[in-house]
Amino acid sequence: MIDRRSFGRIVGSGTAGLVLAGLSTACSTSPSAASKAAPAAPAGGKESPGGGASFGPLKQIDAGVLNVGYAEAGPADGPAVVLLHGWPYDIHSYVGVAPLLAAKGYRVVVPYLRGHGTTRFLDPSTPRAPQQSAFALDIVALMDALGIKRAILGGYDWGSRTADIIAALWPERVKGLVSVTGYLITNRKANQQPLPPKSEWAWWYQYYFSTERGRLGLERNRRDLARLVWTFNSPTWAFDNATFERTAAAFDNPDYVAMVIGNYRWRLGLVEGDPRYDALEARLARAPVITVPTVTLDGAVDPFTPPGDGSSYRAKFTGPYAHRTLDGIGHNVPQEAPAAFAQAVRDVDRM
Repeated sequence: MIDRRSFGRIVGSGTAGLVLAGLSTACSTSPSAASKAAPAAPAGGKESPGGGASFGPLKQIDAGVLNVGYAEAGPADGPAVVLLHGWPYDIHSYVGVAPLLAAKGYRVVVPYLRGHGTTRFLDPSTPRAPQQSAFALDIVALMDALGIKRAILGGYDWGSRTADIIAALWPERVKGLVSVTGYLITNRKANQQPLPPKSEWAWWYQYYFSTERGRLGLERNRRDLARLVWTFNSPTWAFDNATFERTAAAFDNPDYVAMVIGNYRWRLGLVEGDPRYDALEARLARAPVITVPTVTLDGAVDPFTPPGDGSSYRAKFTGPYAHRTLDGIGHNVPQEAPAAFAQAVRDVDRM
């Protein structure tokens, strides 16, 4: 077995064989950590903002440096689909998508990212690395822990970035990719250049979080701040209070503030991350292309959708490809349009 200290040394090496050689043995599962029985699919799945749909009992599993909380639906031997949430959201962005895919025979896994929900660091002394590559390694480690050699990855916001990174660095692990807002791998050097004022205004919370006042604001007002972001990000989505509160519980994670503040400050070059991830970040700074089959989705009323109907990032996807813009849909695409997101997963599987 490879312990967590050895895992850290493997991460620091930045070798191409990282995932294949090491992580699968670094992850452990016990009967108490993850049930061996195939879980029931979530109820609901209708195209609705209501709070009625829900996942069944969540599972926990040791993977890499984390004990990951996740929902699972569909047959255990079905083709694997891993769905990744964004900020300030949680796994319930996929509560309508998962049953649609499970009904078609897919094994659907929806994990809480580090700092969210029931996901916890195994060792309290582990650095809370905010780098984008750390999130990607978390998911590769989870796939290994669950015995998933290859999966379709889907995501939006932080989830798109994480899925994009795995597809770019370890394409052998990715059968297909569904990425909202296209290519989101962060280039910190490019991030030093200003955007048009309207775009900068939409990112107000990034600049707020760069201050101590913003950190305290997130700590003290995490629910009110998230509700404001939801409303701005999805102007046509009439979510109800039950839907919001179900997700807001994920923000009570003890590492939530540290991970959110650290991630946004790191992207702006205001803080350095854990040096063990430097080699991977150097590779990502070269903006690697993504070669796996991909469907990109844009919400037409998402304030972060770039102009040009996907043209701004088209060149970053060199494999089989399709793009769709979803009329009347905002930032939280899978929760606002679960049928369209599920169809994109099925379509990329056939590419």
